[in-house]
Amino acid sequence: MQNSEPALEQLLTKELEGEVRFDAYSKALYSTDASLYQIEPIGVVVPKHRQDVIKTVQIAAERKIPILPRGGGTSLAGQSVGKAIVLDMSKYMNQLIEVNIDEHWARVQPGIVLDELNHQLKPHGLMYAPDVATSSRANVGGTIGNNSAGSHSLIYGKTIDHVMSLDLVLANGNEITAAPLSFPEVASKKPGNSLEARIYRELCRICDENADEIRKRYPQILRRVAGYNLDEYVSDAGSKEVTPYRRDGCDAHRPFSLAKIVVGSEGTLATTVEAKINLVPVPKMTCLCVVHFKSIISAMEAMQPILACNPTAVELIDKTILNMARGSLEFSRLTSFIEGEPEALLAVEFYGETETELHEQINHLEKTLKDAGFGYAFVRCFTAEEKARVWETRKAGLGLLMGMKGDAKPIGFVEDAAVPIENLPEYVRRFDEIVTKHGTTASYYAHASVGLLHNRPIINLKSEADIQKMHNIASEVRDLLMDLGGAMSGEHGDGLVRSEWIESMFGPKIYQALREVKNAFDPDGIMNPGKIIDPPPMTENLRFGAKYNTIKIDTYFDFSAQDGFGRAIEMCNGVGACRKTLTGTMCPSFIATREEEHSTRGRANALRSVISGALPHKDFTSDRLYDVLDLCLGCKACKAECPSNVDMAKIKYEMLAHYRKANGLPLRNRLFGEIGSLAVFGSAFAPLSNWSTNNPLSKWVAEKLLGVDRRRDMPTFVHQSFEKWFKKRKSAQTSDKKVVLFHDTFMNFSEPNIGKAAVHVLESAGFEVILPEKRCCGRPLISEGMLDKAIEYANYNIEQLHTYAEAGIPIVGCEPSCTSALTDDYVELISTTKAKRVAETTYSLEEFLLHAHEKGELPLTFVAEPRDILLHGHCHQRALVGIQPVQQMLELPEAHDVTVIDSSCCGMAGSFGYEKSHYDLSMNIGELRLFPTIREKSGEFILTASGFSCRHQLEHGTGILPKHPIEVLSEAISSDTDM
Repeated sequence: MQNSEPALEQLLTKELEGEVRFDAYSKALYSTDASLYQIEPIGVVVPKHRQDVIKTVQIAAERKIPILPRGGGTSLAGQSVGKAIVLDMSKYMNQLIEVNIDEHWARVQPGIVLDELNHQLKPHGLMYAPDVATSSRANVGGTIGNNSAGSHSLIYGKTIDHVMSLDLVLANGNEITAAPLSFPEVASKKPGNSLEARIYRELCRICDENADEIRKRYPQILRRVAGYNLDEYVSDAGSKEVTPYRRDGCDAHRPFSLAKIVVGSEGTLATTVEAKINLVPVPKMTCLCVVHFKSIISAMEAMQPILACNPTAVELIDKTILNMARGSLEFSRLTSFIEGEPEALLAVEFYGETETELHEQINHLEKTLKDAGFGYAFVRCFTAEEKARVWETRKAGLGLLMGMKGDAKPIGFVEDAAVPIENLPEYVRRFDEIVTKHGTTASYYAHASVGLLHNRPIINLKSEADIQKMHNIASEVRDLLMDLGGAMSGEHGDGLVRSEWIESMFGPKIYQALREVKNAFDPDGIMNPGKIIDPPPMTENLRFGAKYNTIKIDTYFDFSAQDGFGRAIEMCNGVGACRKTLTGTMCPSFIATREEEHSTRGRANALRSVISGALPHKDFTSDRLYDVLDLCLGCKACKAECPSNVDMAKIKYEMLAHYRKANGLPLRNRLFGEIGSLAVFGSAFAPLSNWSTNNPLSKWVAEKLLGVDRRRDMPTFVHQSFEKWFKKRKSAQTSDKKVVLFHDTFMNFSEPNIGKAAVHVLESAGFEVILPEKRCCGRPLISEGMLDKAIEYANYNIEQLHTYAEAGIPIVGCEPSCTSALTDDYVELISTTKAKRVAETTYSLEEFLLHAHEKGELPLTFVAEPRDILLHGHCHQRALVGIQPVQQMLELPEAHDVTVIDSSCCGMAGSFGYEKSHYDLSMNIGELRLFPTIREKSGEFILTASGFSCRHQLEHGTGILPKHPIEVLSEAISSDTDM
């Protein structure tokens, strides 16, 4: 049999209905996860169904080629990287197959995302209990492979407590079901030569022969996931604490389930293709009390009195995370629950039937802690918004930490340790002594309620000395945990980072038993080799390392805040927040395609591979790398929503400029980039110019010659521009209160009604409106990679606007993408004091009016006409300032009822949606949440959106032409307003 990659790829392509990828870029994208490691796979298979999985495993087994099942790739220990055929279950095998509401269980495919599953279950009042911090993108199959738990394991336990049965593909390609069995049924499974029979025989033998050693060596704690779950088959072994919600299908009649050994086995024993899982009721009411401490030790000492109050979760957040959150665009908006400068917070949660019951529980907690001298502030959170702020900050902990600037970062290698609750203070003290001895510090967060802390020492993995330091710290922490009766792996698993320590933690007899389990399931060692059994040293296969280096690229943008272009890319640590699909804006192209390549993480991995030499350096200006970045819409959502603040839009603009310089600029992109200049001619020759670009023949020509999709209507122009109207009008007023209106290209030449509405509102409020000398903001030039000309325009505009900024006159804009050019892009394109001053003085018009209102400087009265308003937020607005200023401005008239559409990007993104190669994706993005929400809206309502592209995409997708928010406000101004 031929084992060459081309032959293997050809065979898999022939046999499978799913996708087969053996190209260099696909391998690079799947060579990392959220861990420290990087290993290039043999290839990638994206199965469409279980038959694809079976065939892939059979083909691999015949050739003794390793197999690695993978979900969202959020593993922190390196379980989902390896020299193997990677099976990506997340794209197609992600369905909720069946729900039994009465019996509280569901059947699911392994690739379903936890949050998506719970979103579908919510109408039934049910949920899947394991609630890992990465639930917005982690797959159920991953929780099974990892035996995951999460914040509420205090009451719900681990995944093993909720897996009722598994459909498995064994290492030889045979399919079996692992479900609860009686002992006679187990006995009937043992005879014969099948792999399944061998597994039953060997597992029973191993447990019987090693029962005493299993009782002796398995820690007596709830959170232990290291090795294989042999303690599940031995009475009085490990932690037999049963949570009130445990329902694994086993009972006195059927006590034995093969599923128990597969859960937590990290894909080293078998591949899950379907799971029957237990569901629990959604809690009726919850509340949080955020207790503030002046030291982490004090917080740990408070744990036992807190647990005596019967909470449902207790989560630690340390000062490092809080400071990182305060410095983040998105997460700084969430930190209002912090009082003073705590060294640590404990977020203590309670469930209850009534609000009165919840208040009583918090009162009891507060009195208990105050009487014991713990805590200096107790912040109560009862509303959904208040609780969400705390939980989102906690869940973002890892990403926030990994956003730390520089090469030294809080690294996860001893971050998964668990100890008995009573030993927590001593563990933290001694852990701190270890890291201090090695000349570093650590951050602390996570599940204090069950004795599991995610401690991350700050290590530079590009330093040989620090790599050795990492190993030394791990060795000493291993000894500390053995002394305290703890476990090295509490929920993140063994993987590549902790498998090295399994033998010393469990002893040689148990390690031999684990080896025999592995051999029973996988005699040829093809199932995710190198994890749990026979691992490489933890210091091998590092993503970074002492020899890691990157090519120098002279950039247009200033990347000094990220310590350079390379480190801006390396800010991506792989946690995969860009793979979320239900909330926020990031990442629209991934949400629509479910392709790793079209996530922010995928783009960052491809770029890092090129600049580091894992892929050829010359690829930086190649068509293949261009393709990876092509579907980035430049929405800037990652700049805010990525916990590590990866600014992929800025990185794309930079790469695109180099690509255009090396490969030339197509006419279509030049025309789109120069729309500011073309609009002058369009307006001068309107309406003839409108007919010439929108008749069927010209659309056909544009599609054939330029690649502009004929299904789109091109922007139309007016003959009298807004600027001409403004200069000719006689009603201009003078005032001590002045404001500069930055009139964007489309306001000026296509939609002057927006400018007129802005002037009406501002003048009605007593402001004198100034129209500056200016050029196009340059946003289209930036988006097309025409950065030389964008810098020219930026310099001109800064010179014109700086005088106003220095005089303290605010500069306002109505088009979010133009305003963001002034406040965000200019500062990093030209990096001058003048540019920074202009940025500091520039606001969206909605933001400016809201500030004026808050200061009592907006003397407007409004009509009392009730209006139902549906608001879509522009991506740049959401990322840089949030949608709240627009919503609150629209709510100034008391009769306005404003609903913000919970959606991602509209899909248009300037010229992106006009291009034939992007049209379908553009519309698919709109159809994800945005268009359906609008179509489902009943009664009379006003649809509004700030962005020119957004408004026209909404009209194209729904048939409703939205108004700009300033038009809506202008129409609501009463004639009684003094002017």
